[in-house]
Amino acid sequence: MRGQLDALLREERVFNPDEELAENSNIRAWMDARGIGGYDELLERASSDPEWFWDEMASELEWFRPYTRVLEWEPPHARWFTGGKFNITYSALDRHVMGPERNRVAYIWEGEDGSVRKLTYYDLYREVNRLANALKDMGVSRGDRVSIYLPMIPELPIAMLACARIGAVHSVVFSGFWAKAFRERAADAGAKVAITADAFYRRGKVIRLKETLDMVADEIPSLERVIVADRMGDDVSMVDGRDIYWSEAVE
Repeated sequence: MRGQLDALLREERVFNPDEELAENSNIRAWMDARGIGGYDELLERASSDPEWFWDEMASELEWFRPYTRVLEWEPPHARWFTGGKFNITYSALDRHVMGPERNRVAYIWEGEDGSVRKLTYYDLYREVNRLANALKDMGVSRGDRVSIYLPMIPELPIAMLACARIGAVHSVVFSGFWAKAFRERAADAGAKVAITADAFYRRGKVIRLKETLDMVADEIPSLERVIVADRMGDDVSMVDGRDIYWSEAVE
């Protein structure tokens, strides 16, 4: 593994998109709207005038209350978009749901076992709100921490967006990490809730993630609840009063 990482650090190859893809990309449209000829010109302008760049980028978001200043810079402290108020999930979901893209497929997931799930913007909006409400019912509020210990399944981005929806801070812990690594990260974050899955496939092998979490859950003082996504229908141990299946939590 270390050798692979070292090789990546020394990687010097450049992989360019084909011309058609580049010309139809979002960044190309963004640059054309601002009269920018190419990437090098964009890089130069963004480097020389970062406030212009971030002001332009922020204009792509939906703001509940516009900011009064892009940057307040008093070294070494910086405050961005002062006076502004927004929720990133509104830009990611609501504005699409309220428009013609409501039923457009926003997310396609393909599992190692060949299973496929497609979620429209409305599907995501509904699932994010259901989980956000479940978290609020568990007492999670703005500033509380949620540890997300999930494999690459649709519930992962749904959980991240649900946390952002209610102002909770999420911490994604790589599903390949073992029990001790999860414990250290969840305890350090002061996680109030953990979100995991019963099990998942990795390279043809079944990884029982809930079992891994159970090994250390009692060693995380702040942990109150565990939400379990039923990925494979495994029969897992559930602690009464602490654990709940995702499907039950969002009912």
